[in-house]
Amino acid sequence: MYEYTENNQPILPHEFFLPFGGTLNADNQWCKLAALIPWNVIEEKYAKCFKSRTGQRAYSVRIALGTLIIQNMKTLSDVKVVEEISENPYMQYFLGFTGFVQEQPFDPSLIVHFRKRLNEDILNEVNELIAKPKFDDKDDDDDDTNNGVMILDATCTPADIHYPTDLFLLNGCREKLEEVIDVMHQQQSGDKVKPRTYRNCARKAYLNIDKKKNKKYKEIRKGIGQQLRYVKRDLSIIENMSNEDLSSLSRRQYQNLLVCNELYRQQSEMYHNKTRSIQDRIVSINRPSVRPIVRGKTNADVEFGAKLAISVVNGYSYAEELSFDAFNEGITLKRSLETYKRRFGFYPKTIMADKIYRNRENISWCKSLGIRLSGPPLGRPSSDPLLQKEQRRQEREDTKTRNGVEGKFGEGKRFYGLDKIMAHRDDTTMSVIIMQLIAMNCQKRLRDFLVSIFKTLFLCRNRFIIMKLGLVQ
Repeated sequence: MYEYTENNQPILPHEFFLPFGGTLNADNQWCKLAALIPWNVIEEKYAKCFKSRTGQRAYSVRIALGTLIIQNMKTLSDVKVVEEISENPYMQYFLGFTGFVQEQPFDPSLIVHFRKRLNEDILNEVNELIAKPKFDDKDDDDDDTNNGVMILDATCTPADIHYPTDLFLLNGCREKLEEVIDVMHQQQSGDKVKPRTYRNCARKAYLNIDKKKNKKYKEIRKGIGQQLRYVKRDLSIIENMSNEDLSSLSRRQYQNLLVCNELYRQQSEMYHNKTRSIQDRIVSINRPSVRPIVRGKTNADVEFGAKLAISVVNGYSYAEELSFDAFNEGITLKRSLETYKRRFGFYPKTIMADKIYRNRENISWCKSLGIRLSGPPLGRPSSDPLLQKEQRRQEREDTKTRNGVEGKFGEGKRFYGLDKIMAHRDDTTMSVIIMQLIAMNCQKRLRDFLVSIFKTLFLCRNRFIIMKLGLVQ
């Protein structure tokens, strides 16, 4: 059950009760950020998650969303963020408390429910409410006038998993199946003999190869073949035992059984066909939805996690596409353009993007809408030296502008944990990624707010000096 909050900001910073005396500093970042976020609008979207009007009263959206913002801005764990909130009065004011509370405001386990309720769709709407860029002056009567610059790019958000070698995956698969066999044998009636799995021999064979510093191709292939035969034996044992009952397995064990069955099929097919790739390849037993994303980077040719395509408008980041499956970001340009128009009411004037976005279909589409897509035109280069010089100058300027999206990726991966996603559920993984974009936009909103105050003070100071000199009335 959820009850609407009558006023999401009932008090001012100096009215916040502190039992040890004093008042809060209104210039603190949490006090300023609390005034910049539209809590009332967000609460209307959050309340739709609660269908029932009965049951225990849920925490307000300000506590739920505010806790996640603090967690991602400070890169804290669930336990640490609750400890930080219980010790920091500014954070408690940000969450809507009227006074300082010394004990823990809620249990850390509730943060998991906050992430489940604030799903990907809701957080994308929240991100659009927080990030409202300002554009140059535009004629309001002409809705067809393009305005603004949109930068597009994609990256991989690596998941917190072990590097998935084939030998390591098969060994883990064998161990999961042996656990299933142990549980099913305990539930069998009578004095049936436990099937032999040769787990000690299989473990020894795996370690003999895995512990070698320099592994040869033939040794690895031989080890994969051995582990495949052990896994095949375990699957046959489980198939014979499952004729009686599978209800003794827990939900996790049953899911592992299904994943291991598909993993064996994939590895067996690659082993016999002598290939290294297969469609929907499983790279983690605990997180079967994670896929390998080929990036071609210097430090990591392949990364394992969700692929994220974003757009950057005036320094604010928006999620355009987020999926565990690898996708060609070039096909997302049209959808990004329509989303841009829905957000701001017009198309962008310029799009800065990689070469992968510059296919004939996208170029023709942008040209029909009067949008300039960065990069040289298709076809043979011009023989005019002046035109070539102008094209090179324009390309340098576009590269400088497009580097803004690379800076956003670097900011997210260095300071907000975008380089290693710790969440394990698929839905919470998506929520964590969007929350990190929200955290970056909150910091950007704070910086813009401080810059606007500085500009206002600077202009007032200059006007005072001019008036003092008698140059204006």
